[in-house]
Amino acid sequence: MREAIKKGLGFGLTSGIITTLGLIIGLYSSTSSKLAIIGGIIIIAVADSLSDALGIHISEEFNHKNSENHIWESTFATFLFKFIFAITFIIPFLLLSILTAIIASIVWGLFLITAFSYYITKMKNKNVYKICLEHLSITILVIIASYYIGIMVKNIFGI
Repeated sequence: MREAIKKGLGFGLTSGIITTLGLIIGLYSSTSSKLAIIGGIIIIAVADSLSDALGIHISEEFNHKNSENHIWESTFATFLFKFIFAITFIIPFLLLSILTAIIASIVWGLFLITAFSYYITKMKNKNVYKICLEHLSITILVIIASYYIGIMVKNIFGI
């Protein structure tokens, strides 16, 4: 796999999962609205994917060693992978009750982070448990923080 595609996959997958999970949990704890969550997922999939792709594009341009082709491959791969992984979280909300969809989303997100972390450890010959624990801990921290931020928003601004 080309280096630019790897960069887009790694960043897009991770950001797509963690950002979308944070949004889902925060919106659920603040609104309990399936419509708000579905709308949020679509917005994240489009707007945040474009934003992250631009961020990668500028970051890659800043590195003078990268070719124009590498820069654009990284940009497109980041957008594509973030969009794809973020939009998959809409499926449970279209098929399941809101609480079941929340649980399914958390399980899906943790599975994807674990699978990708495992892939990284095998590729780089690193300690599987250390890397997986590190990545899962950060993901779980985002989920917990987003839940409590949503509660705070509801308590402060809720009508």
